Amino acid sequence: MAWRASMVMKIIGELALLGAIASVFIVAAQGRAQERAAEEASGREYMRTLDDVMGKAKNRMSLASWALDSNITQYNEDKLLQVSLEIADEEKEYWKETMTYAWHEFYDEDLKRMFKKYSVLGTSALPEDLNQRLIQAINNMKSTYAKATICDYNEPTKCDLTIEPGVTEIFANSQDADELKHAWLEWHKAAGAASKADFTEYVNMYNEAAKLNGFDNVAEWWLGEYETSDIEEQLANLWSQVKPLYEQIHAYVRRHLRLKYGDDVVPAKGPIPAHLLGNIWAQTWSGVEKFTKPFPDKPDVDVTDALVKQNYTPLKFFEMSEDFFKSLNLSGMPELFWERSIIEKPNDGRDMVCHASAWDFFDGEDFRIKQCTTITNAFFKTTHHEMGHIQYYLQYKDQPIIYRAGANPGFHEAVGDVISLSVATPKHLKLVGLLEDGPDDNESNINQLYKMGLDKIVFLPFAYLLDIYRYGVFRGATSPNDYNCHFWQLRESIQGIEPPAPRSENDFDPAAKYHVSADVEYMRYYISYIIQFQFQRSLCQLAGQYSAGDSSQLLSNCDIYNSTSAGNALKNMLKLGSSKPWPDAMEAITGQRDMDASGVMEYFQPLYDWLKQENERTGEHIGWESSKIQYCTPEQRSYMDQSKFKTMLMKYMKN
Repeated sequence: MAWRASMVMKIIGELALLGAIASVFIVAAQGRAQERAAEEASGREYMRTLDDVMGKAKNRMSLASWALDSNITQYNEDKLLQVSLEIADEEKEYWKETMTYAWHEFYDEDLKRMFKKYSVLGTSALPEDLNQRLIQAINNMKSTYAKATICDYNEPTKCDLTIEPGVTEIFANSQDADELKHAWLEWHKAAGAASKADFTEYVNMYNEAAKLNGFDNVAEWWLGEYETSDIEEQLANLWSQVKPLYEQIHAYVRRHLRLKYGDDVVPAKGPIPAHLLGNIWAQTWSGVEKFTKPFPDKPDVDVTDALVKQNYTPLKFFEMSEDFFKSLNLSGMPELFWERSIIEKPNDGRDMVCHASAWDFFDGEDFRIKQCTTITNAFFKTTHHEMGHIQYYLQYKDQPIIYRAGANPGFHEAVGDVISLSVATPKHLKLVGLLEDGPDDNESNINQLYKMGLDKIVFLPFAYLLDIYRYGVFRGATSPNDYNCHFWQLRESIQGIEPPAPRSENDFDPAAKYHVSADVEYMRYYISYIIQFQFQRSLCQLAGQYSAGDSSQLLSNCDIYNSTSAGNALKNMLKLGSSKPWPDAMEAITGQRDMDASGVMEYFQPLYDWLKQENERTGEHIGWESSKIQYCTPEQRSYMDQSKFKTMLMKYMKN
């Protein structure tokens, strides 16, 4: 019995030891939990301080950027550089402190998200001398673009034509192929070629910044903003959904251009010459609508004449846009908006960036638009688009500074455009007195959808390829020796466009586009032109304005004006800013968690069906053969077949 008692005592002793050991671990775990809770509380307090500091820094940067963009002088350029470098130093010091926190272990998911966003320092990670070189390169490109002028084809001594309104109006109004070719070549020389060295410097410095932020290159950095590991595959899948519609529009327009300008100018089966499409970048083709309209006897829905006859002013454009948002139970504009915005180009001889833009000054009070408005149908819609950005700013202004952005870069662009979709409908134009007797028969609807397609659908391949091009540059698949060759290879392959004359590496045509010169990521526009129709479909259903399959309630004639149900759904999404991953924001407005181009196809289905029948009737070739215009040397083409660029091209065109 003694041995049994001994065994019992031994077991009791072992259990006691295990209990003691467990107690030690429990105490240790409790101690670690307390430490983590204390660090998380410290992190939360630090984040409040950091967010306040960064808000003030963003305010200073926005003020300096506004000063330069609205008045390009050496003083303002030097001031912006000085402010940029000062803020870079400040951000770098706070970044070092941010990285001392073990934020990956925090329990509070929202706090972890803020720390994660602040853990990406941005270009401030560069040493001061390299950051200065990057800032200077971007400022040089923006200045070159803003100051670029060309000579008038019909008045060779008149050499003061800027992009807005001079060059833009030539492409909108002229149907003289020689004049268009002249303007195209001169603009690309003035705004593009001169920036090649600065662009090369920009790429090198920007890639260095990307590496210091933990990315292989800027392409991975930009794509990381979408918080989805398969984002490139998603983008390619969206293109595969809409490509058949684009190819039908392309074939139809090419036929009409060939009839107008002749087979020697426009090939029957080849790419379309870029200068004939009514836009200096051939990114939208509304300039050809007047002579390619499917049913030319039907009345036009362009309200430019009505705007002029009714004495509309830029101010009235903005007031009408404000009224639209207020009708949705959204916010009116604060007083500072009206005091500080520039809605017309000042008549004081200054150089300024006229590209329309909306500005958040990150103080919760100051929001502005800078736009050189003229009284046209295009600017009527553009005003609503830019005001959409301001509405987004107003709705998320109470979020922490780090969350004052779109759910992903494409959301911001889509918000303004989804309002423009309503504004452009015959229903709304009648309501505001700009259209006396709007057409509502099937042929008029086809005309209206075609007109929209020349804006919305033909833009998609251009927007898609512009950043595919830059991804290739940033990743090293495209070297400076191949900048222009690869750009045109993408334009031909994806867009079916060719230059009006041979190009070489002495040219640098990408920089003739503002967003390349100004360092603005462009995939956001591609995404926005897809998801705006996804938004529109949901908002129109909420407004009781659309029912699938009901010919009396077409998606293309939906106007959500005065619908608080639609406005409240939109508001719920806008208020999130970037506080949640974009699928959460998408779900808030559409009930879906994926980007989907079916809304685009649903909107344009009547046009798609008509175009297929018409192109089959006329025997049009769908797609395009290789261009006969040389933009790559034989050596470049031979190398390209074996290069990383070819692999990249196949990835984006696999569908």
